[in-house]
Amino acid sequence: MFLAAAGGIVPTESTQQAVGYPSLFLLVLIGALVPVVPTGALVSTAAVVAFHQTAPFSLALVFVVSSLAAFLGDVALYWLGRRGMRSKNGSRRLETIRDRAPEERLAQAQEKLHDHGIAVLTLSRLVPAGRIPVMLACLLARMPLREFARGDAPACLAWAVTYQLIGILGGSLFAEPWEGVVAAVALTLAISAAPGVWRRVRRSAAP
Repeated sequence: MFLAAAGGIVPTESTQQAVGYPSLFLLVLIGALVPVVPTGALVSTAAVVAFHQTAPFSLALVFVVSSLAAFLGDVALYWLGRRGMRSKNGSRRLETIRDRAPEERLAQAQEKLHDHGIAVLTLSRLVPAGRIPVMLACLLARMPLREFARGDAPACLAWAVTYQLIGILGGSLFAEPWEGVVAAVALTLAISAAPGVWRRVRRSAAP
């Protein structure tokens, strides 16, 4: 299972996969439930590593694992939110969702949900910091869990493809996997930070 190299022990690809895919699933799942984990960067990093592996279907497994974990996490978080709304005293999880959705973003999400229905869920996962406001808008609109899941499934697939392509790009530009990982993480973090920077610039420029 392990090969000796450069005076140390290096895990084989099969060992990396046995550890890596369950870890990716768990981290993306946690990231969907606790919206502070950079799940996009995790998927891009996993795609870089898979790109440099010789095992077949490595990239396909990254896609399946990440999209499934994201979907299950979204559905679980939405279920907790609906449970909190039905509770007399509310829910800590619902308060957490509210704290992650500024009023301005929430108002925009509610308007888009009213105009476009569940189709807006697909875009919500592709726009940085767009998932939580749209999810909260769905909760306030009392969208059934089944309907939310039906709209969230293609959203998670599109999200996994997008961040996996970022990882593949980083992996193809550099010969060493660690270089591609650094590039992919830097790019995904820059994309995530861009909306917040733009809002601050717009506010500072306003009279």
